[in-house]
Amino acid sequence: MSATAYALVSQVRFKELKTRIGLAAFIGITAWFFLPSLWPVVWFFAVLLSQVADWAVFRRFRLNPEWVPDRAYVVLSCATTAVGVIIYSSIAAWLWFNGGEVGRAFALVQVAGGLLHVSLHMHHARPILFSAVAMHGAYFLGLPVISATLTGRWQELLIALGCVLYMSHLVVAVRQSSTTTELLRSAKVMEQNARQKAEEASAAKSDFLAVISHEIRTPMNAVISAANLLRRTELTERQAEHVSMLTDAGEVLMGLLNDVLDVSKIEAGKMVLETDDVDVRARLISLARLWEPRAAANGVRLIVEAADRVPECVRTDPLRFQQILFNLMSNAVKFTEQGEIAVVVDWDGAALTVTVSDTGCGIPADRLAHVFDSFEQAEAGTTRRYGGTGLGLSISRKLAEIMGGALTVSSVEGQGATFILTLPMEVSQTRPTEARRDEAEVGALTGRSILAADDHEVNRRILTLLLEPHGCRLTLVENGAEAVEAALVERFDAVLMDMQMPVMDGLEATRRIRLTGGVNADAPIIALTANALDVHRQAWEAAGVAAFLTKPIDPTALTRTLAEACAGARRPEVKADVA
Repeated sequence: MSATAYALVSQVRFKELKTRIGLAAFIGITAWFFLPSLWPVVWFFAVLLSQVADWAVFRRFRLNPEWVPDRAYVVLSCATTAVGVIIYSSIAAWLWFNGGEVGRAFALVQVAGGLLHVSLHMHHARPILFSAVAMHGAYFLGLPVISATLTGRWQELLIALGCVLYMSHLVVAVRQSSTTTELLRSAKVMEQNARQKAEEASAAKSDFLAVISHEIRTPMNAVISAANLLRRTELTERQAEHVSMLTDAGEVLMGLLNDVLDVSKIEAGKMVLETDDVDVRARLISLARLWEPRAAANGVRLIVEAADRVPECVRTDPLRFQQILFNLMSNAVKFTEQGEIAVVVDWDGAALTVTVSDTGCGIPADRLAHVFDSFEQAEAGTTRRYGGTGLGLSISRKLAEIMGGALTVSSVEGQGATFILTLPMEVSQTRPTEARRDEAEVGALTGRSILAADDHEVNRRILTLLLEPHGCRLTLVENGAEAVEAALVERFDAVLMDMQMPVMDGLEATRRIRLTGGVNADAPIIALTANALDVHRQAWEAAGVAAFLTKPIDPTALTRTLAEACAGARRPEVKADVA
C-alpha cells in the first residue's frame, strides 16, 4: 500500500471530522428524544474521545504525506479506526433493543449510512477500509440475527438478508467508484504530463525562435545596412538596380521572419499591445506613399480617403494598427492588376472603420472562409504566382480581435475583394506623435558624443558609416564591461547598447551605468539589438532604456531616435538593481 493512499484517507478523515461530530450530536439528540436517558450523552462524549484519538493517529500521515508506515503503525491505525466505529455505531445497538420499531429502523439507517460513508471515503487504503467496514457490518448483520435468536422471531432474519443485499450492492458501487476514481486520477496525470510536455515544447519553440531571430537578424543587419550605405554612393544604373534587388530581398526576408514571430506570439498568448497617440491621416499618407508607386507600376490607381468626422488623433497600438493596414494594402496591390484600390476611413464615434476594396481577381466562394487561416491562400498556385506565405491576413484578423475589433471580407470572383477593419478607439486631444517626431532634425546629432557597445566588428563598422556623416563622435566598445568603464570616464549624450555580448551583456551593463555610471547615470540608453521578441523589449524597459530598436538597423529610425534622446527626451525610472 502506497504512502499516498494513507495520506489521502487521512486528509479525507480530517476534512470530515466536523461532519462526523455534527452527525453524532444529531444522532445523540434523536436517541435522547426517543428514549430520554443519560446514555446518549455518555455515548456522545465517548465519540468525541474516539475522534480525538483518530485525529492524533492519522495526523502523522497529514504532516508527512510521503511517509510509508511500518506494520505496527498500520495495525495501530486499523485498531483506532475499528474502536472508533464500534463506539460510533454502539448507539444503534442501544436503539435496536430499547427504542421499539422506530428505534430499530433508525438504528439500521444509522449503520447503513456509516457503511456508505466509510466505503466511499476509505477505499484508498484497504486495511483501514476493512477495519471500518467489518465493525459496521457486525452491527448491521448482527443486530437482526441476535434479535431473531433471542426472541425466536426467525422472520427477522429477512432483515439480515436485506442487509446482505445492501452490502453486496455497496461493494459493487464502491468498486465502480474506485475504478472511476483511478481512471480519473490516471487521466489527470496523463493530462498534466501532456500539458507539461506541451509547455516544454512551447518553451523550446520560443527559445528556438528567439535564437533563430537573433541569428538571422545579425547577418541581415550587415546585408541590409551595407546595401543602404551603398545606395548613398555614386552608382551606375546597373549597380543601383543590383542594390535595389538586395534591399527588396532583405525586406522580404525580414517580413517573413516578423510574420513567423508574430504568429508564434499570438498562439502563445504573449502578444503585448501598447497604447499611444496615432495621427490617422499621417499614417495613411505614409502608407499611401509606400504603396502608390507599386500600384502605379501595375497600372492601378490608389485612392485614400478619410471622412471629415474621423478624428485627427486617436489612441491605439501604433505598430499593430499600421501592421494591419500594411497587410491589407499589400494584399490589395498584390492581387490587383487593373482598375483601382480604395482605402476609405470612417468614424462612428467609438470605433474606426477602414475599408480596403480592390478590383482584382477576387476570391472564390469556396475559399472565402479560409483566407484568414494561417498559411492559406485562395488557391495552390497563389504562392508561386504572387508570392507570400499566407500569414498576413491571418495575423491581421488575430491582431484586430486582440485589439477588441474585427476584420471581415466579402468578394466576388473576378470582380475584386473588400476587407473591412473595425477597431474601437478613443479620441486623443494630444498633438499627434508623428508630428512631434518629424520635428527631430538630423542636425541635432552634430557634435554629439555617442557610446556604442556591440561585439560584432561588422555592426560597429556599420554604425560608424551610418552616424559619422551626421557629425557625431562615436566611441566604440566590444562588450558591456567596456561600456561601463567608458561611462565612468567620459560624459556621453547617448548610449547605444547591444544585448548579447561576452564578458557582460547589455542588460547588466545598462543597470550598472544607471546605478554607478557617474556622469552618465542619467544618459539616455538606447537598446539596439537583434533580440526582437516582446520578452526582450520588456527586459530592456525594466533595465531603464530610453528606446528599443531592432536589427537590421533602420537608418532613419536610428538617427531620429538618437536626435530625440540627445535633445533631452525624458528618461525612464530605474526599476532594477545590480544582480
